[in-house]
Amino acid sequence: MNQKSDPFVVMMTIDRETSSVVLTRSDNKEAREPLTHPMFADTSLLARIHYSPPMRGLLAVTRNGDDIAFELPVRGSTDQLDHRLVVYLDQNMWRPVSEALQGGDAVSGEDLAAAEQLAEWVRNRRIVMPASAGHYYETTKWSVSDKRYSLGLTILQLSRGWQMRDPLQVREDEILEMFRCWKGEADSARASSVFTLAPNALHAPSRGVTPYTPPSDFSADDAFRLVSLTSASNYIDVMLDAEHLEPGPDTGWAEANQRFSDWLDVQDRDAQQKRRSIDVLLLDDFKRELAEGARAAGVSPQALQQWAEKQPMKGFGALPASGLYREMLHNRHLNKGTHWRRNDLTDMIYLSCAAGYADFVVCERHMREPLERGIRRLALPTKVFRRLSEAVSAVGDALQQRMPHAD
Repeated sequence: MNQKSDPFVVMMTIDRETSSVVLTRSDNKEAREPLTHPMFADTSLLARIHYSPPMRGLLAVTRNGDDIAFELPVRGSTDQLDHRLVVYLDQNMWRPVSEALQGGDAVSGEDLAAAEQLAEWVRNRRIVMPASAGHYYETTKWSVSDKRYSLGLTILQLSRGWQMRDPLQVREDEILEMFRCWKGEADSARASSVFTLAPNALHAPSRGVTPYTPPSDFSADDAFRLVSLTSASNYIDVMLDAEHLEPGPDTGWAEANQRFSDWLDVQDRDAQQKRRSIDVLLLDDFKRELAEGARAAGVSPQALQQWAEKQPMKGFGALPASGLYREMLHNRHLNKGTHWRRNDLTDMIYLSCAAGYADFVVCERHMREPLERGIRRLALPTKVFRRLSEAVSAVGDALQQRMPHAD
């Protein structure tokens, strides 16, 4: 005779309306406990959060009745992509997708079909469409509340918890691996897990963000589970908050690059000489990461000086994200009359990181052209498009070439 297993928790629900935690067992019995601390700010648009331990997933329900499902990370697993293709959309490409899926009137038939196909591939686990900190920054500062909500909802629903690791962290990882390769201790300077479900991956520690710390008496598994749930629910809550966020202060980056471009335009130098001048600018920008990466790799100050004297930029050709950023910087500064905008820094940093590691990137034309030139120079496999319909066609071809997928 089969012995029945003990009941176990299949669902945990945090309910805003009743201010309670509901635990549902496998025998359908429930236990309710009041929330001892308020979890929802007045501006939060979340109504309930469901967590299913057996399914390793989180479902958030908004006060408007919209559902957002997130995959959750597995402790100790370094790759949960499961052979899915990575499709990265620049911020301006998320808008037509959102308008199409939310029933906008001004959407073309091509964009509607493309958006619906992308959503279907996400649901069928054929692709992932990661969100980045750049998407959060651009979306949450939008002051039109209903459009901000629709856009944020679409990004959350299609990203399903997948994130692109902070490009500043990817830069640090690549530079560390570059020095390890230089010492003969590594074979590749590629960063790992750039597209990930790992908690708190959107922002690098160097940005000064302090992640949640679980109680010290939690087991390693329980601590990881709690950190993952806190990270995922926070990301959803921040993206959908009823109040928009104010843009950060102007760093002066665009003005500094404009002055450099204007100066370079009038110099009597050939392209290679100008490239060397741009590399000086780049090395100054990367000086902290280079110093910290060298120290972490065990490179002595004397050896670092030797590296700096022996064509240091040669190593950047092996760095997918940092190398692409360098190529984009070269291309824009070499193009006479370039006009620098404040958003160019965000676009270049996030797009170079995405194109260094994703399978497909969709972005606007003025970034696509320098990105494609850099991809060709570095011999990277990423395909870049400026129209959703073209990207979807290429993704479809790539999926057809793969082994049949059990939908």
